[in-house]
Amino acid sequence: MYKVKVNPHWEITRDAELPLDTAALLGLLTSIQNTGSISQAAQAVGLSYRYAWGLLRDGEKLFGDTLMDKGRGRGTTLTPLAEKLIWADRRVAARLSPILESLSSELERELNKTAAGKSKTVRLHASHGFAVAALLNAINDAKLPIELRYRNSTDAVAALSRRECDLAGFHVPLGDFERPAVALYTRWLNPKTHCLIHLAVRNQGLFVAPGNPKGIRGLHDLTRNGVRFVNRQVGSGTRMLLELMLAGASLSPNDIDGFESAEFTHSAVAAYIASGMAEVGFGVQTAAQRFGLDFIPLVRERYFFALPVAALDDPLIQQVIGILQSASFREVVNGLAGYDASDTGKILSLADAFGSAGGN
Repeated sequence: MYKVKVNPHWEITRDAELPLDTAALLGLLTSIQNTGSISQAAQAVGLSYRYAWGLLRDGEKLFGDTLMDKGRGRGTTLTPLAEKLIWADRRVAARLSPILESLSSELERELNKTAAGKSKTVRLHASHGFAVAALLNAINDAKLPIELRYRNSTDAVAALSRRECDLAGFHVPLGDFERPAVALYTRWLNPKTHCLIHLAVRNQGLFVAPGNPKGIRGLHDLTRNGVRFVNRQVGSGTRMLLELMLAGASLSPNDIDGFESAEFTHSAVAAYIASGMAEVGFGVQTAAQRFGLDFIPLVRERYFFALPVAALDDPLIQQVIGILQSASFREVVNGLAGYDASDTGKILSLADAFGSAGGN
């Protein structure tokens, strides 16, 4: 079975000069940031010391500025320019990761069809998330055929109703906003023919710079002057949750600077703030932790996979459920900041999960 991985790649050029391939330079700069030594960094990324110096000089020539600061007694550190390049690369990866992973899955499907003829796969459409990514890794380790498509929660559940996928990932908040959120999804879910698999409980809240320099405490602070907000894309479950919470607090999105911005993953929001382009965003705790941001928890939510009841007898689905219910997978999910895997793998009816809001 073929596996495909597509990585983002970008170049920089100025005027008529030859473009600078950032891949090797960024790997070297990141290694310098970690080791504080050019020689150790070059060795870590598999470059000769001479080649590494040449690469750094090419970069400095292109930008007309230094990339390193060699201080006596404190090794080599990166200049603000070099750090900005690293953050730019992290933003590129964070924004494009769901698109590229979905494309990789499509290419795998076509290649494997050519090699072995048409074969059954598990078609997974889901909102992008860290536990979903962990499940994909476990499925790949088990060498199960998987067709992945990252999309908004509402789009995923709608696709399930059209029989375009086998599993549809979506998330709903606990507490006051559960009922209106559930109503968004039960338009496409039939309590007689669909059921749910519990993936995880996770924290959603505000991302802020380390030390919270703007003194942000809650949603009301988003409307303050001088506070730039970065949002998720229209239609995403996280943006819909935020809109419900703002309405519940009698706050208008029109009063929030940057509300109409659109990033496609929690990590992209975190990278945006970490690079200093905004002061606050809204998303899951894991993304804030991975980008070194402070996190202000506001709501807990449950993530589910919806599927047809009849699919529970399918051998491939049974193997996926086996992975979800395994102790090793629960351990991985519990290791994600802000995640709780206590009920991971539990199979529920819509009424079990949502009570009367799940329909009859």
